[in-house]
This record gives sequence, structure tokens and C-alpha cells, in this order.
Amino acid sequence: MAESNLTQAELFDVFSNARRRHAVQYLKRTGGACDLAPLVEQVAAWENDTDPDDVTRTQRRRVYISLYQTHLPMLEDHGIVDWDPDGHRIELLPSEERFDPYLDRHLEDERAWQYCYGAVTAVGAIGIVLSALAVGPLTTAVAPVVAAGLCLVVLALAAAQHVSHRSDLRRSLGLAGR
Repeated sequence: MAESNLTQAELFDVFSNARRRHAVQYLKRTGGACDLAPLVEQVAAWENDTDPDDVTRTQRRRVYISLYQTHLPMLEDHGIVDWDPDGHRIELLPSEERFDPYLDRHLEDERAWQYCYGAVTAVGAIGIVLSALAVGPLTTAVAPVVAAGLCLVVLALAAAQHVSHRSDLRRSLGLAGR
């Protein structure tokens, strides 16, 4: 079945399994192609919430068998990957952006936005305490300026986070290489 003929229902069916989503996610990370061994390591690591180096032989074997016998053949049957079982090589076929809505976003390498927001909050809290105590240049007259500045910083951080999570915006802004 060609990829272009997949309906939304078929895509939901294909990506209803976490291992198939993980496999496509990993292929996207590696530039669209990889060998089976590193794919198995990473999928097992994601499933067990651990580093790939800490995956046990049993965890690896469980993932290997299901990918080899079930999930990679299904992805190939639906025209999503080209799977060579003899060479253990997998290649993601074109139009992978179409699969983005079905993939697990939490597996992407993401910036630690909570630290950015935490830092802005800490600076704001310090600014408010200093202005209330009238220490240094921060007086009650300057407090609204500090508050407005912090609001602008939070707005800029929120906009940056939004753009970083939208692949279509990153491409239109020329930031797709992230």
C-alpha cells in the first residue's frame, strides 16, 4: 500500500502502537535511516525510561522480536518505511512530516523551559522584594517598570517555546535544523 493512499483511520491504526511510533520517531531523529540494533536499543530505553546503555538483554530481545516480526513489516506494508530484514536496515520513506501528529512529542529533545520560567520567576520575586524594601535602585516607583519588563520576558519565552514545538513555524522561520 502506498503511503499517499493512507487514510487518517489507517494512520491511526498504524500509529496506535507505541513501538511503531517510537520506531518512526527514532528514524526521524537519525535522518531517516538506521540499522536495527540502535533502533532496538533506543526503543527499549524509551519503554523502560532508562538510558540505552542500561537496557537489559531481556528488554532488548523483547523489543527486537516484536519490531522484527510485527512492527517493521507492518510499517513497510503501509509504505512508511523500507525494511530490509536480511541486512537489518530500515529507511523512513519520504513525506515523514505527515506522521508528526501521530508521534510522541515527549520523546523529542526539548529545551528545559521550566528552568527558563523558573529563572524569570526568581528574578521577578527578588525584584518585588527589593522594591518593597526600597533597597537600591528598586523603589515602588520603579516596580511597575520591572513588572512590565518581566511580563515581556515571559511573553518572549512563551513565544520561543511555541515556535520550538511547531515544526511548520520552524521551517517557515528557517529554524528547521533544531
